[in-house]
Amino acid sequence: MSVRASGVCNADIATAAATGRGTAFPVTPGHEVAGVIAELGDQVEGWAVGDRVAVGWFGGSCGHCAFCRAGDVVHCAERKVPGLSYPGGWAQSINVPADALARIPDELDLFDAAPFGCAGVTTFNAVRKAGTRAGGRVAVFGVGGLGHLALQFAAKLGYETIAIARGGDREKLARDLGAHHYIDSTAQASGAAMKELGGADLIVCTASSTAPVDELLTGLNVHGQLTLVGVDAGSLTVPAAQLVMNGHTVTGHLTGSARETEEAMEFAVTNNVRPMIERMPLEQAGETVTRLRSGAPRFRIVLDTAGGK
Repeated sequence: MSVRASGVCNADIATAAATGRGTAFPVTPGHEVAGVIAELGDQVEGWAVGDRVAVGWFGGSCGHCAFCRAGDVVHCAERKVPGLSYPGGWAQSINVPADALARIPDELDLFDAAPFGCAGVTTFNAVRKAGTRAGGRVAVFGVGGLGHLALQFAAKLGYETIAIARGGDREKLARDLGAHHYIDSTAQASGAAMKELGGADLIVCTASSTAPVDELLTGLNVHGQLTLVGVDAGSLTVPAAQLVMNGHTVTGHLTGSARETEEAMEFAVTNNVRPMIERMPLEQAGETVTRLRSGAPRFRIVLDTAGGK
C-alpha cells in the first residue's frame, strides 16, 4: 500500500518510545493510514491496484478463533496492530493483511479518511452500539481528537448532545459540532451539571483520565451507560450502591473492524462528519510526538508523506 496520509494518535507516543527485549527496530508507528493499493499478494481477491483504502488500529486477525467466527475480530487474541505487530503507517509504504483494508468512499479526502481507522470508528461505534433510546441524551466528556468526532456522530444520530470540556473557550466550537449544551468542567461539577439538564442516558468518556469517572456517574440517568474510550493507567472507583440502585453500566470500548471503519466513513460522507486535522510533513514525525506529549494538538495531526507537495 502506498501511504498518502497517516494520522497521529496518543497511543503512538508509547510505540515511538518502545525499547528493550521484543522490540523490533527500527520502530515505525502509525495505525491511522490512508492511501492506495500499490501491489497485491497472489491469493488476494476483491481488491485492485489503485483502490483507495484505509488501515486502522485493527490490522488483521487469525480468522478462525471463536471471536473471529462471531465477527468480533477486534478481540481476537492474535489480532494485529500496525506499528506494533508490523511496521506502521509513518512511512511511504506499508504491507498489511487484506482483511485489514477498508475501502474509502470517493467523496472522502484521504487526509480526512486517515483518522477514521482509529478515532473515527472508535467513537462511531461507541455511540451507535450503546443502545441509547431514540432522542436520548448523550454527553461527551473531552472535546479533543476523539471527542470532537464523538460529538458530531452523536448529534447526527439524532441525540440531544452535551459537550463537557475544560474552560469556556471550546463552547462555540462544541456547539458548531452539534452540541446542544456545553459544560465547563472547571466552573462546575460535570455530573451535577448534567443532572440539572435532565441527566445523560450515555456518557462517552474520551479524555485520557479515569479520575473524573466517579463524579460523572452522578449525572447518569437510571439504566444509563458510561463508556470509556480514552484511558490512562489509573483505576476506577465506582460506588457499588449507586451502580446497583440506578442500574448503571460502566463499560470500555476498543475500536472497530475494517467493515465498521467503512460504515463510519460512509456515515460521515452522508451526514457531513469530518475530523479537524492539522497536516504535517512525514519528516516532522518526531516533532509530532513531542507535541503530543505536551498536549499541544487540539485535535488530529495527519502526516503527509509528500511533505505537503
